[in-house]
Amino acid sequence: QVQLVQSGGGLVLAGASLRLACAVSGRSFSGYSMGWFRQAPGKEREFVSAISWTGDITYYADSLKGRFTISRDNAIHTVYLQMNNLKVEDTAVYYCAVPLRNPRGRNWWVYDSSYDAWGQGTQVTVSS
Repeated sequence: QVQLVQSGGGLVLAGASLRLACAVSGRSFSGYSMGWFRQAPGKEREFVSAISWTGDITYYADSLKGRFTISRDNAIHTVYLQMNNLKVEDTAVYYCAVPLRNPRGRNWWVYDSSYDAWGQGTQVTVSS
């Protein structure tokens, strides 16, 4: 059984930076892409970013390009989300996730249904 444990997050002022981490255990990390999603109060969960197993392919929500960076360290089974120049509208609970079934299809990475295991969620609050 795979487990995803998140760390990072917190309360920051607009313009600040945060880094989220997601450590994967219980199953081989090899071969799996990873994704980040977020859910703001009263809104549906939305795609943030995804990264291929090798780390050479990354995807971002259009609105976040240039401010967020996804990366991974396969040696320690961890994926990161570096968030810079945070805005009030970035306030949300952030989740990491792994697609265990190796999904295919057009833009599969943006759909939360493509992912099978999720982290516990991390609150990120950005104040003005």
